[in-house]
Amino acid sequence: MPTIAAVRRSPRVSGGSKIAVKPEIVSTPQKRRFRSNSPTEYSLVTSASTPSPMASSKCKWKSPRRCVTDSPKSPPNANRGDKSVNTSKSPVKKRLLESFIEKPMWNPRDMEQLNAVKEALHVSRAPSNLVCREVEHNRVLEFCKQAVEHEKAGSLYICGCPGTGKSLSMEKVNKVLVNWAEESGFQAPDTLSLNCSSLSNTSDIFSKILDKIQPRRKLNSHTSPLQYLQKMFSEKQQSAVPKMLLIVADELDNLITKDKSVLHELFMLTTLPFSRFILIGIANAIDLADKFLPKLQSLNCKPAVITFRAYSKDQIISILQQRLNAFPFKIFQPQALELCARKIASASGDMRKALWICRSAIEMLEAEIRDSMNSLDLPSLHGGVCDQLRDGVCDKPLIHESNIVRVDHLAIALSKAYRSPVVDTIQSLPQHQQIILCSAVKLFRGKKKDATIGELNVSYIDVCKSTLIPPVGIMELSSMCRVLGDQGILKVGKAREEKLCRVTLKVDEADVTFALQGIRFFRICLQKS
Repeated sequence: MPTIAAVRRSPRVSGGSKIAVKPEIVSTPQKRRFRSNSPTEYSLVTSASTPSPMASSKCKWKSPRRCVTDSPKSPPNANRGDKSVNTSKSPVKKRLLESFIEKPMWNPRDMEQLNAVKEALHVSRAPSNLVCREVEHNRVLEFCKQAVEHEKAGSLYICGCPGTGKSLSMEKVNKVLVNWAEESGFQAPDTLSLNCSSLSNTSDIFSKILDKIQPRRKLNSHTSPLQYLQKMFSEKQQSAVPKMLLIVADELDNLITKDKSVLHELFMLTTLPFSRFILIGIANAIDLADKFLPKLQSLNCKPAVITFRAYSKDQIISILQQRLNAFPFKIFQPQALELCARKIASASGDMRKALWICRSAIEMLEAEIRDSMNSLDLPSLHGGVCDQLRDGVCDKPLIHESNIVRVDHLAIALSKAYRSPVVDTIQSLPQHQQIILCSAVKLFRGKKKDATIGELNVSYIDVCKSTLIPPVGIMELSSMCRVLGDQGILKVGKAREEKLCRVTLKVDEADVTFALQGIRFFRICLQKS
C-alpha cells in the first residue's frame, strides 16, 4: 500500500482504513481560535506551506477584545487591518485637558496677581457689563430715548438704598444713549453730571446749568441764573435751537431746604414751553418722593419714579463672580462668597460693602501668608521644617487651602464691618451648646424650618461622633435647648414627651455660621452638605 510521506497519522486511525488524514503543523503552538464553519478560515489555519494573506499584509492583526467598537462576541475578522478606529482622546477632552494644564495657579505671594485681584474688587472699578440691574437700566434708557426722539423735556426720580447701582446705571445709560443717538440719526444730548453735596450753595445748581448751555454768558446784577433760564425757555429761540441737555443730579436730597424752593424750581424747568432739559435726580431716601411729590403734582411737574431695590444674596454672588471670572484661577471658596452675600443681603444689600469686605478678606490671607513665611524661616535654621514635614503638619491639602480666601478670612473681615450681639453670644456659649447650634444649622438647611428634639438629638450625636466628643443624654440636651431658648437663639415648643417638642432656629443661619467659623472643626462641619 502506498504511504504518504512526511505526514504523521493520528493514533486513532487504523492502518487499513481509507479516510482523509488531517496533516499536523509542526510549529509553535497557537492560541485557541474561535470556532467557525467557514472552510476558508479552516484552510488558512491548517495550511503550513502557503503563507497567509494576512501575514503578507502590512496591516497588523488586532485582537477583537482590544478594538474599541468590538465585543467578545464579535467575529474575529471584523476589524482586521482597520485603521479607521481612533483610540486617541476626543477633541473636547483634549482641549479641556490642555486648558487645565495651561491655566495658571492662583499665587497670592505674587504681588502682580494680588494687586490685579484687589483692583478688580475695587468700588471705583466699573464692570464691563451691568448685571442684576437690567430692568432698571432699560427703563431709564427708554425714558431718555423717548425724550431725545421727540425732543420733549421730562423729569425722572431714581431712589434706592446706598450701594444698589444707581450711579453706575446712569453712567452706562449715558454711554448707550450717545451711541444710540448717533446710530439712529438723532442729535446726541449734552450731559451735565453733578453731585449736589459738592455745592456750597443749593442755588448754585442753576449757575452750573447756565454755564453748560452758554459758557461765556455774563449776567447783570439784577438777573439771577434761575431767572435767565426761565426767561430763555419760556420764549421761542430766534437763533439756533440749543441741544437737549441731560442733567444727572446725584445726592438730590442735599437740595432740600426749609421751603424746598430750589428743588421745586429745578423740576419746574422741565415744564416750560420750550424747555430742552432731561432731568434725572438720584437720592438714597425712598420717602423723599412722598415728601415733595404732592407739591410737584400740584405744579404739574410730577416726575416718574424708579426704585432700585437692595441686592439679594444671589445677586451679590453673581456680581462678585462676574468680577472674579476674569481671572483664570480660583480665589475664593464658594462657601466664603456665600457667607459674605448672606450677611450683606440680610444687613443692607450694599454692594460696595460686599466689595470692601472681599478686599479686606484678601488682606487677611496676605497677612496670614506673611506670618507663615516668617514662622517657617525660624525653624528652617535648625531643621524645624523637616520635622514639620515628617509630622505631616505641612501636608498638601493645607498648603493648597492656604492659597485661597477661606470662610474664616471672610468671618474676620465681616467681624470688622459688623459686630452683632448675637455673634458675641454664640461665641461665648459652652462647647456642647455650640454643637447643638451647629447640628440645628445642618438639620434646617433646605426647606426644613423646624424639627423635634429627638431629630435634633440624632444630628447632635452624629456631629459628636465625628469629633470624638462624648454626647450628652437627650434630657440634658433638652435642658440646654431651653437655655438657648431663654437667650433668644432657639424656640422650643411644648409637647407631652420631651423628645417630641418642636425646635426652631430664631437667629439667622449666617450669624451662627459666622460666629463658629473661627473654630476649624465647626468650619469643616458646616461646609459639609
